[in-house]
Parts: sequence; structure tokens; C-alpha cells
Amino acid sequence: MAQASNKATGNSGLGLGDNEFQLFRKLIYEQAGISLSDAKKPLVAGRLSKRLRQLEIGSYIEYFRRAQSDRQELQVTIDLLTTNETYFFREPKHFDFLRDQILPEAIGRGPFRVWSGACSSGEEPYTIAMVLSDVLGQRPWEIVASDLSSRVLQEAEGGLYPLADCSGIPRHLLHKHCLKGIGQHEGSVLINPNLRERISFRQINLNNALPKLGTFDVIFLRNVMIYFDIDTKRRVIERILPLLRPGGYFMISHSENLNGITDALKTVRPSIYRKPDA
Repeated sequence: MAQASNKATGNSGLGLGDNEFQLFRKLIYEQAGISLSDAKKPLVAGRLSKRLRQLEIGSYIEYFRRAQSDRQELQVTIDLLTTNETYFFREPKHFDFLRDQILPEAIGRGPFRVWSGACSSGEEPYTIAMVLSDVLGQRPWEIVASDLSSRVLQEAEGGLYPLADCSGIPRHLLHKHCLKGIGQHEGSVLINPNLRERISFRQINLNNALPKLGTFDVIFLRNVMIYFDIDTKRRVIERILPLLRPGGYFMISHSENLNGITDALKTVRPSIYRKPDA
């Protein structure tokens, strides 16, 4: 999922007053569940200033009203106030556990399903797909990858990445699952269509009622909840857990934990949880 950025961009010369900042702060909390601290005020001003110039809008309050009244512009606002830090095989112990512990038990049990619940620009679901393909091969498996940001989902669906961003992919997997760009795409890598067709990208807001997705053997929800307050965390987990099959695994980032959020999952390892069998 999109997270609050740590970098402000530009300086429009416009003044973002405290009252206006509070309006945008409330907006991003209501729409994305992200809690912005007072220190994020320059971020909000900097990120939105370029959009104000594009639309030739003279004040932040006028832009706020525009975002409130225009659903498409509201999505632009959300995209601007969130960013996405991710890369291939991030926190690799999770993928080692998936490959060595989870998948061997799953062979022969029917379609194996994974949800990447905050897929950002796609590196996480494509990493999962490489692992699943390596272990399960042509056995049935599928991935649902979702994010709040329409902008990053468009990037993810394209499956095209700068070669420099692919250094985390083990060489044998890079050769097996990635195509070297040529012509106008020289210096880029395209994820093999055989992997891309196994992934369904969907725009999903974890803070709203979830669509019908079926149930999953593994759910990844990493580097998301650190931007939520405790009540938002509880509500999000309550929505997600019914989608995890009994005996299924739930993975969060190493900087997160579920203490005080839910007791419906049992700790397997730090940041790896399992839903008890029914």
C-alpha cells in the first residue's frame, strides 16, 4: 500500500496554513488511514504545490475544495500525498520461509493463493510469483495484488523496471523470469508475461469494506500498518483475517508487530504469523 513520504517536493511560494494542513491531514486519514504528524506539513505543501500550478489554482483551500467535489482529483490528491518504497526480495527471510516451509506443505492441495495487500509498484507480488513459479511450476497458483494508489498499480501492471532496480533478484531468477529491454526500453527489464498473467492487480482501500476476493493461503501486509494508529490497525486486521484460510500464514514487516491488535494469529517467527486450523 502507499505510505506517507519522507521527502517534500518543491516550494511553490504558496502558504499552507495550519488550518488548511489539518484539512488535508484529516482527508488522508479518512481516505487511507494514514496518520500524518505535524512534521509532515512541508511534505503536504511541497507535494501539492506542483498540482496547484498545473491546475492554475491560487490557494490550498481552493484545491482542497476541488478534491472534495471531484472524485478523480481526490484520487490524484491521495496519490500525491503517498509514495512507495519497495524493491525486489525486500526482507528476504519471508521469501525463504515461503519457499522452504510453506510451499512444500502445499504441493498437491489445490490452487495456492497469495494476496499482496500493499503491492505498491509491483516488486513484492512479482517476487512472490518468482518463488511460486520456482517451487510449484505449472501447478495451479495465483496472486491478488492490491494497492490504494491507482498510479502505482498502473506501473505494476506494466511490469517494466529499470535494470538498476533489479539487483535484488537472484541471477538465476532474473534470467528465467525477466526479459531484457531493447530499443526504447534498453536499460529496462520486463517481467515475463507468463508470470504477469498469474497476478490480478486491483485497487483496494484497506480502510473500506473489502471486495469478494476469496480466501488465501498466505497474506502479505508489510510496511503498511506502521502508518496507521492502533484503532485503524485493529479495523484493518478484522477485515482481512476472514480471508485467510485456517492454517494460512500472515506476514508483516520486521518493523511491525501485532501486539495488542489481534490474538487470532499465532506467532511462528518474528513478523510471521499463522491462523490456527479450524
